[in-house]
Amino acid sequence: MTFSLAAAAIDVVLLDIEGTTTPIEFVHRTLFSYARERVRGFLEASAGDPAVNAALAGLREEHRADAAAGESPPDWRDDSAGVGLTSAATYVHWLIDRDRKSRWLKELQGRIWEEGYRSGSLHGEVYPDVPDALARWTGAGRRAGIFSSGSVLAQKLLFAHSTAGDLTPFLRWHFDTAVGAKRESSSYGRIADTIGISPARILFISDVSAELEAAEAARLRTLLCDRQGTGTSDSGIRHAVIRSFEQVTV
Repeated sequence: MTFSLAAAAIDVVLLDIEGTTTPIEFVHRTLFSYARERVRGFLEASAGDPAVNAALAGLREEHRADAAAGESPPDWRDDSAGVGLTSAATYVHWLIDRDRKSRWLKELQGRIWEEGYRSGSLHGEVYPDVPDALARWTGAGRRAGIFSSGSVLAQKLLFAHSTAGDLTPFLRWHFDTAVGAKRESSSYGRIADTIGISPARILFISDVSAELEAAEAARLRTLLCDRQGTGTSDSGIRHAVIRSFEQVTV
């Protein structure tokens, strides 16, 4: 099938990242592994950085909440500065293993990835059809943005240092969970308010049906991006399906 932005009166295309613009494997195997391997050294090298200290304080509070909730996180000890950093790194590993949508985890990951992108050790991976689609949509007067659970910093780094070059000129907005969870309809209402446009004129594309249902509840238009052509476990899915951005025409 094809989806015509003009026929649907769409002005803004809002995109998920994992599984939509970027292979899930890149995020989980490359980015997560990169941060995991470097978090202890990064924390030590960043001692005294106010932003990093704030992230550490936030992680301590999150750890206490996890322990109180019976989540059994690894022990956190502050016997010395070194022990404290090791405890923080171990807890970060624990959060990464659970793909926790933690604000403080995302903050640290973004800063570690920033060093990797700037050194040339990392390059953001995007599907081959993504650059052409962004150029085509924006060239026809549409605007594009990102809504991802990854931090705004992480989003900008990925697209600025992509394997296809700097794609940030095509992206007008970047939203993360500061506007709310991706499976809550109110998040999409806030995005529409920020953009200053009717929700019905925004198209949200994601590979997760629950996110699309939340967006639809906020009156956005939706498309399910099924890159692998494997369908969805939700047999009652009500969203139109695409396998490539080439199917979204201007």
